[in-house]
Amino acid sequence: MRIERFANDVLEVQLQANCRERDVFLIQPLVPPVQEHLVELLLMLDAARGASAARTTVVLPHYAYARSDKKDAPRISIGARLVADLMVAAGASRVLAMTLHSPQVHGFFSVPVDHLHALRELAAHFRQYDLSNTVVVSPDLGNAKEAAHFARLLGTGVAMGAKQRFSDDRVVISSVIGDVADKDVIVLDDEIAKGSTVIELLDRLREQGARSVRVACTHGLFAGGAVERLSALPEVEEIVCTNTVPSPKPSDKLTVLSIAPALAEAMRRIHDGESVSALFNAS
Repeated sequence: MRIERFANDVLEVQLQANCRERDVFLIQPLVPPVQEHLVELLLMLDAARGASAARTTVVLPHYAYARSDKKDAPRISIGARLVADLMVAAGASRVLAMTLHSPQVHGFFSVPVDHLHALRELAAHFRQYDLSNTVVVSPDLGNAKEAAHFARLLGTGVAMGAKQRFSDDRVVISSVIGDVADKDVIVLDDEIAKGSTVIELLDRLREQGARSVRVACTHGLFAGGAVERLSALPEVEEIVCTNTVPSPKPSDKLTVLSIAPALAEAMRRIHDGESVSALFNAS
């Protein structure tokens, strides 16, 4: 792939291999700078279509616009739907995504979507620990289903934070619903950006007597020094994320797991016409 920027700031994309009647997979996480990477992806799609690709699958390790999935204030855009329409208009035949912020976002696409999650990879990591006194805690109701699934994979209990969001960085969690007293807690969220939700949840866990905390997420964005703030908390023993986005600066408490094998297997199955659901139905 060759990407060139001209003097007028316009981008040009050229595919470096023959795509005629081929099955093309374009891998592009929408990470900062998100808009730059989005335009690159749209140009890649257009280039593949112009090169007579038989089918073009967009592989989205991280779909940033998935958080813009509803009209929760007057006169705002719904970015998840708009960007989905743009991808399809540019030539996407199919989408392979990893842990969308809201599972229903795949309904915004008018082409088939295979939605994977990283719970198996995360569960395999945590099984190395003694989980006999462990509970999985979701920061809010929106992630409770994933947390319950994760708890089943680990054979632990599950609890949930009672959260209200007032702005992008102002979150209030009034309490934790469930028994966390003297428990080893695994906090599970789909993504961590500034870390304000997790830090607020940790305050409640401390008040309710949690013994230790490990933090896990699929998308470790860790903006504005989030890793450093979380690592500085004595009760946090480990922070675990995957490599759906570029890894932050190394930290003694940070563990980064690879989802490359899962995506590669899904891509192989799509190419060979095999079932992809077997990947996310497996325990």
